[in-house]
Amino acid sequence: MESVDNELEFLNALVDGIAAQFGDQCEVVLHDLRKPYESTIVAIRNGHITGRKVGDPGTNLGLEILRGTTQNDHRFNYITQTKDGRLLRSTSIYIKNGQQKTIGALCINFDITNLVVAEKTLQSLTTSNMQPEVNESFVSNVNDLLDAIVQETQDIIGKPVAIMTKEDKMKFIQLLDQKGAFLIKKAGDKICGYLNISKYTLYNYLEEVKSTENGN
Repeated sequence: MESVDNELEFLNALVDGIAAQFGDQCEVVLHDLRKPYESTIVAIRNGHITGRKVGDPGTNLGLEILRGTTQNDHRFNYITQTKDGRLLRSTSIYIKNGQQKTIGALCINFDITNLVVAEKTLQSLTTSNMQPEVNESFVSNVNDLLDAIVQETQDIIGKPVAIMTKEDKMKFIQLLDQKGAFLIKKAGDKICGYLNISKYTLYNYLEEVKSTENGN
């Protein structure tokens, strides 16, 4: 497959079929990852599950795939959580072209919240073969996605910006880079403001980080 557009009729039918098979608690999303990341969703069914619609962005996991941080592209049967606390059992399948470049994704998010709190006889259905919980951010605009990535990184660093050393800020920037944050348009401006550094300093830190990663 060379582009999502070329196979859109088939992919839309696939999205419809999965959604019809599993009902209104199953969100099915098709992303065209050649588009700007703030508007990768080209088809979605049961968007009420995560509150998204056509024209909305992908999640942080997609950024990591595009950035090359994650080596194993597909993710099957993992658990994540929406902003309002509902539990999802999810699968993300990435579509590649003939050059093995990721060009799209088909994602399935099944809301298992009611199943998890149901009687014990349903536990085998909701917990069998589940993978460890994955932190995935479902948002309706790319700025919220960047905010979620920054907050997750802040939690990892564990220090307020006011008392961060240069090394802390470099680590912060390294983690953001690995999570694909800089693939988001104008992310640099927001991150400079958050860390209270200039763009010149940001670019210097990024160069130092990449030089260290490359063993130079």
